[in-house]
Amino acid sequence: MTRRRQSPLRARWRRLAVTLLFVLVGSGLWYGQEQAYRDSLSWMGVPAWERLSPLTLHRVLRNDGFLVGWSDVRVNPLWVSYLLHEVDDVRIGSRPGFRRDWRTLWPIAPDSYFGSGHDRGHLAPNYAIAAVHGRAAQRQTFLMSNITPQRPALNRQLWQRLEEVVIDRFVPRFGVVQVITGPVFAERFVDGALHRVGLVEVPEAFYKIIVVPAEEPRALAFLMPQEVRGDEPLDDFLVSIDEVEARTGLDFFPRLPEAEADTLEGEVETAGWALEKVARLPARFQ
Repeated sequence: MTRRRQSPLRARWRRLAVTLLFVLVGSGLWYGQEQAYRDSLSWMGVPAWERLSPLTLHRVLRNDGFLVGWSDVRVNPLWVSYLLHEVDDVRIGSRPGFRRDWRTLWPIAPDSYFGSGHDRGHLAPNYAIAAVHGRAAQRQTFLMSNITPQRPALNRQLWQRLEEVVIDRFVPRFGVVQVITGPVFAERFVDGALHRVGLVEVPEAFYKIIVVPAEEPRALAFLMPQEVRGDEPLDDFLVSIDEVEARTGLDFFPRLPEAEADTLEGEVETAGWALEKVARLPARFQ
């Protein structure tokens, strides 16, 4: 009995189909794992855009312990999302050096801000990420994709004070907090395009949103301009999440039901945070 030979064309199509099947299955597994990791670091979904435009183009960079929404247009992180929780045995390694991130389109080097009058400001904070997520995560906070130009009085005093309050006061008080933080740029892109440190657009202000992801969530939002003294009370900069969304164009909790979002995002509610006890604490570094 003679065997029927398969035509070369049919054999090629069969190999192609098998290859395509492996690609689809592999992509599905990767997407599922990636989505699970993003969900573990972002309560109610990663930030999304209210309206799409060329300025909203960005990529989500995955790191140990935090996510970065990176813009190759602004040459800045647009948002950083991370979760903090209590840790029994906190061990912080020595401060790493700043490093380029090969994932960014433009070559932003550790010395890119030198001589500009701006500090290299962290969005995912060195100390808090190291304390909760470990040494590898701490090193990744020094990637330039997590860094943005901040004025010294803001970076070294007011911003640092808020970071310290979050990890030292809010985390022990509530057990777990979700933080989303990032820059606010000029309303007109042309104004921001003219205000750059090399390739990097200089933000006008910075926001930080802290959420307690409980059955009845609570939240605080802060909006801090670049030009501050540094010794102001933290509660001088309280705003609603709605105001931050209006300034940035972002929807920070896209999976949150509309009725809950209206309550959580539309009000400035400080009850339960004991903010009056921490708003005037001095900075660790003067």
